[in-house]
Amino acid sequence: MARKPVDHRIVVLGLGRFGGSLAAELVRRGWEVTGIDVSAQVVQGYADLLSHTAIANTTDEQSLRQLGVPEVTHAVVGVGTDLEASILTTALLADLGVPNIWAKAISRQHARILERVGAHHVVLPEHEMGERVAHLVTGHILNFIEFEDDYALVKTRAPQEAVDRTLADSALRARYGVTVVSIKRPGEEFTYATADTTVYAGDILIIAGKTRNVEAFAGLV
Repeated sequence: MARKPVDHRIVVLGLGRFGGSLAAELVRRGWEVTGIDVSAQVVQGYADLLSHTAIANTTDEQSLRQLGVPEVTHAVVGVGTDLEASILTTALLADLGVPNIWAKAISRQHARILERVGAHHVVLPEHEMGERVAHLVTGHILNFIEFEDDYALVKTRAPQEAVDRTLADSALRARYGVTVVSIKRPGEEFTYATADTTVYAGDILIIAGKTRNVEAFAGLV
């Protein structure tokens, strides 16, 4: 059966720092973006950048209907500091039947409320960036991405005990509970890692596993 084509139309409600930068990046990626904000000055700043812009109260159902919001398949609530507007906007999108609602939260409590009123995906940009930077400043982790269920992907340097041995010989998965997904040698590109891959001094590894395991492994460096 033929795969249903992706609808590349999206509405971003709230064009602050988060919503505005997200909207601009989506346009760069080829999406048709409608940006909505209550501030005429903010909307004017994005008029030439986004596909469509509108000055409107994002909590007003009639305004959103007139702008065709119920017809889109993706919506992002970028309203952040005005908690009431954030929650009401998210609930309204859910009532309008938008199938994919992303919402920005400024706290975990805010995130729980957004999920309860209908957000399908909630992001905490400041919190998530704080966690990521905290990992980076230790010096052991070069990049850190955490997913659901306490699972993470980490970029780190090869520890001494893995150097000059194949991944099968060093048995990193059995000993540390991590999987080496990819490897990069100095001056070369990343390549997929296999059991027969030999690790050398200076190699960069991409490892995956439970957050606590990848953190402990990166601490070996």
